[in-house]
Amino acid sequence: MKQRLMFFLIGFAFVPNTMFGACSVANLTRCLDSACAINIGANPAARCQYCGDSSAGTPTQSTAMKSISAGASAKYNISDKDLKKAPSDPGQRYVWATEQCLQKVSGCTPDDVTDNYDKLIEQSCTAAGISTQMASLAKKANTAKSKNACSDEISACVISDKHCFADYAQCKSDSDFDKMFSDCSVAATGCESFLKDIRSTLIASRDSAIKNADTILQNIVLAYQNARSERLASTQQSCKDNSAKQSCITNVCKNNMRHNCDDGYEYESVIANELCKFYDIACNRLK
Repeated sequence: MKQRLMFFLIGFAFVPNTMFGACSVANLTRCLDSACAINIGANPAARCQYCGDSSAGTPTQSTAMKSISAGASAKYNISDKDLKKAPSDPGQRYVWATEQCLQKVSGCTPDDVTDNYDKLIEQSCTAAGISTQMASLAKKANTAKSKNACSDEISACVISDKHCFADYAQCKSDSDFDKMFSDCSVAATGCESFLKDIRSTLIASRDSAIKNADTILQNIVLAYQNARSERLASTQQSCKDNSAKQSCITNVCKNNMRHNCDDGYEYESVIANELCKFYDIACNRLK
């Protein structure tokens, strides 16, 4: 919502804060509702549809109630005449209503709108989403699905973390698989005539996954064995030609000795040799 008000905030940026008194959130809400909450009592999604998100659907028009202007709050409400000028796009209507109401309710700023009214729009959008979801579920319950659609839905359910897992680790036995498959079949409406074929396909997938998992594990073990053998052969060769110990001495001289074991500082070479003597011990054990 705040992005929609960005260009509007620019217009207020030069107005000193001293021009604003205390903002009456109640009056501000009444004013915004007169443009964004038309027929809210019968349509909880009204705020979302009028001033929130176009994906929430088109608001139901009521001949009995074109606005909610009434009684003592009429002073702060946008008139029916002005409402005819309101944009139909939810984002534009939100900004338009904000501009109108900030003129009517003194002491309020665009931040007062975003901080207080955006929450009401979000609640309305939630109501709109729930309404849409319920309608969709009802439609699905009364509509037979294709075999492919049923297979996709049940398969996704079966291999989810709540059931068998992608590797079927929780469904290795037929009894465990049947329990999970039953749960997913009940949740998938309109698929009754395809259950036998889908079960057979998933059983085959399970058996293949378990078999492949064993093969993959064997390959991993073999790879580690080969790596260990290669490291051992390399280590044995470095012991044979003394390259490992010599590399250690070179590094100690370079990094730890003040004179880098140069001529005239033979004692540094003696120290480096002693520090790397553990290679002799290790190589003797590998013989």
